[in-house]
Amino acid sequence: MIKADLSGKRALVTGGASGIGLATVTMLAEMGAEVALNHLEDDPAGPARVAELCARGLKVIGAPGNVSVPGNAEAMVEDAIGGMGGLDYLVNNAGVAGTPDKIPPGDLDRMTEEFWQLLLNTNLIGAFRCAHAAAAGLKQSHGAIVNMTSIAGIGQQGSSIAYAASKSGLVSLTRSLARGLAPEVRVNAVAPGQTRTPWTDDWPEERKQWARDQAVLKRRSDPEDIAEAVLFLCAGASMVTGHVLVVDGGMTL
Repeated sequence: MIKADLSGKRALVTGGASGIGLATVTMLAEMGAEVALNHLEDDPAGPARVAELCARGLKVIGAPGNVSVPGNAEAMVEDAIGGMGGLDYLVNNAGVAGTPDKIPPGDLDRMTEEFWQLLLNTNLIGAFRCAHAAAAGLKQSHGAIVNMTSIAGIGQQGSSIAYAASKSGLVSLTRSLARGLAPEVRVNAVAPGQTRTPWTDDWPEERKQWARDQAVLKRRSDPEDIAEAVLFLCAGASMVTGHVLVVDGGMTL
């Protein structure tokens, strides 16, 4: 595992109550950072995870809010920055697939307006809302943003047309923000392959085995594998911006 001294650093991780988000919150806090864990306001898992991490002596605060809701997202970011006294790292991890099963690309009728709006508002526009609200604070600290895209955003099918489009849009947003917030702020993205998370735990074993077979490293990613890439792009990689780091064990080779 990468080791870093993040004492005095402050981070906000959206969608931080489980899976990749929780692993990222935990890893950053273990390295000494103070971390705001964003979660939905009605999700009891958020306060529970904050309490568990604080009981370990880690510096973690709750940041309730919904990135898909205009105004709510910005207020959440502002409250988190105010609570920590500044911001060094923003990890835009909050995302939604909108479906437990893959929707074939030919099934256009299931790509309803409501479905599109759910995915775009959370996966793409939500990341922009948070980046916009955090921009001034990150410029002051010469900080970094890491967006959580997917291999679905770089040419793989993903769970649906709308999901792949939202993650492709996030790749484009990453590059645009890297230009727009330079030179003070670096902006990068991580593109995970199939990862062991609460969302994928209930998938059929055949689907999980397919991912293992496709990966040249012959395993699925753990949340900590993705968090380690986020840590690298936040705490290191001082000359890396506008980059998409694929973390998939070689699935897309």
